[in-house]
Amino acid sequence: MNLSSLGFFRSLRKDNHQFAVIGLGRFGRAVCATLHRLGYEVLAADVEEKNVNQVMSEHIAAHAVQLDSTNSVALKEAGIYEFDTVIVAIGNYIQESVITTLNLKEGGVPHIVAKASTDVHCKLLHRVGADHVVFPEYEAGCELARALTKPAILDRFDLDPDHSIVEAIVPDEFHGKTIGELQIRNRYGLNLLAVSQDGKFEINPDPRKRLEKGSAMVVIGCNKDINRLPI
Repeated sequence: MNLSSLGFFRSLRKDNHQFAVIGLGRFGRAVCATLHRLGYEVLAADVEEKNVNQVMSEHIAAHAVQLDSTNSVALKEAGIYEFDTVIVAIGNYIQESVITTLNLKEGGVPHIVAKASTDVHCKLLHRVGADHVVFPEYEAGCELARALTKPAILDRFDLDPDHSIVEAIVPDEFHGKTIGELQIRNRYGLNLLAVSQDGKFEINPDPRKRLEKGSAMVVIGCNKDINRLPI
């Protein structure tokens, strides 16, 4: 997620406890399972009866219905237009995905999240009303490549294409040295936001604090400067 997504997430109702998920492949089921585990009520829908039955057998949704989401009447009869947020998890069937998204927008759904498989698919989804588009396979591929090449980086928040906030393992070269001694801003052009201690993070740590290898630190700055860290 990056800054371009913040407008959408700010617009979501904090008191919303119901979500609808259309498309019950692996991605759709994962969304259902996570929302259900977090205590939210989920209506799951798919054109294939076997997918609906699987969701019900796994108990990852409060309700599951078989319907053709390209049929506006079917969506209305299922009550999906009444939901505040609907996730369109139909990634591999572009026509069905786009028509479903268009139906939801015309049906008055305030927040539509859609899964895309290509850049063209993404553009079409935005054109017909998707408020937020995700590329699960692409994002997972990027995360895997980063993990393989920079295993010391535990988590990353991309602010824009050139700047990030990262959580990284404290490198061996920093062990036993104080934050003041390391001069991270002067040497690397980065700001140290937090360091971990006893499983918890200390925000804006004291410059006299000594870092320990194996613990974690959070820095913000330019990606090219982050890449210069000895991690």
